[in-house]
Amino acid sequence: SLALTGNDMKRGGGGVPLQYATSMPYDGFFDDDQAIGAIDYLRMFLAAEGSGLDAPAAIIVETVQGEGGVNVASMEFLRDLRRTATEYGALLIVDDIQMGNGRTGKYFSWEDAGIQPDIVCISKSISGYGLPMALTLFRKDLDIWGPGEHNGTFRGNNPAFVTATKTLETFWQDDALTREVESKAVTLCHRLEAIAEEYPEAEASARGRGLIQGLHSGVEGLAQETIEEAFRRGVIAETSGPTSDVVKFLPSLTIPEDELLRGVKIVEESLHHVLVERGLRSKVMATAGRQA
Repeated sequence: SLALTGNDMKRGGGGVPLQYATSMPYDGFFDDDQAIGAIDYLRMFLAAEGSGLDAPAAIIVETVQGEGGVNVASMEFLRDLRRTATEYGALLIVDDIQMGNGRTGKYFSWEDAGIQPDIVCISKSISGYGLPMALTLFRKDLDIWGPGEHNGTFRGNNPAFVTATKTLETFWQDDALTREVESKAVTLCHRLEAIAEEYPEAEASARGRGLIQGLHSGVEGLAQETIEEAFRRGVIAETSGPTSDVVKFLPSLTIPEDELLRGVKIVEESLHHVLVERGLRSKVMATAGRQA
């Protein structure tokens, strides 16, 4: 996991060299006016014998980079990545630990792209009750271990199996939760866009998909100071991105809309407070986006 992350602080946490993983640019890394895209760049390395890149056993991707700064991969990028993995004989692994289990609307975040990964990693909210649980899903033909061959001291968390089963039975027998998430995602997106427009001093922009949204700030340290102030006002939020420059909104999928809006308002008030403290804004506050 440490070898796969692009976060310098977390990579340094291992205290040892991290091997067997090569990072490649994510969708949107290159500017629109550049002649090359992320998939083109990857294919160039795979095709050139002298690139120094060994043929990969697998290509691992998040459909939305959570810790990377709420960067959203386009459906076209995901489809091209699936085709590239197949062409070069690599497995496509989707890390759906943060984005799966309905976070982007449908149960798996890759469904809207119409692709089929070879392996899917899911965890966190899968238990439906905050209990530790993780699953690795893979194609049946990849299940080549014999009985007892893959063993260890870690076993399944039985209470989490019970709550996860109940969660699937309660929320995923129809598309009601998907539609609810998609509706609240539109509301959240509109509010964040309104905040970005209301506070030009923050050099802010909204980004995200489903109920994983972010407010990026080009002002150094502003996102971190905003979440610290929000915490003092009763809202727990976190930052993400290579320099902690994105305030990340990761609400419960079942949160009532009025509660969601109240939380966003507190974050907005916190942003306003920090801008005033920095001398970048007057004390008069106008609530952004009164109409969702």
